[in-house]
Amino acid sequence: MNKDLLVRIVLSIIICLLVGTIGSLATQSSIDNWYVGLMKPSWSPPNWVFAPVWITLYILMGIAAGIVWNRGFYHKWVKTALYHFGFQLILNGMWSIIFFGWQEPFLALLAICGLFILVIFTIKWFKVVNRWSAALLIPYLLWLAFATALNFEIWRLN
Repeated sequence: MNKDLLVRIVLSIIICLLVGTIGSLATQSSIDNWYVGLMKPSWSPPNWVFAPVWITLYILMGIAAGIVWNRGFYHKWVKTALYHFGFQLILNGMWSIIFFGWQEPFLALLAICGLFILVIFTIKWFKVVNRWSAALLIPYLLWLAFATALNFEIWRLN
């Protein structure tokens, strides 16, 4: 692995983890009071599961973005892929703010549906640049499918 690739991967991971940290700040404000009082489906995982899953996903996302970035930001396909990645990352952070910070499950459901679609487009563009980077985003898409269903059920039940 060359030095430029490693630097880009590390920077991308840091950016992803920073977005996750911002989201976790919004989450912490409501997790012990508002969220505890919500009705949740029987298949809702325990709260401790979310942090390690998201940390792992942010690391995979950062690796994927670093690989794409390393192909050269001057290239049209790389720019397109990274723009999609950036927009989905912003929406990812916004979801936590909307759901936990604003305590608005319906608006969060709309946001996560948009996020899911953006991640599909991001995977499509990452695949154009590097198929392995696209593959690294598949666990993220699968988790988003689960999180979308969970968000829907929480909204429906409450």
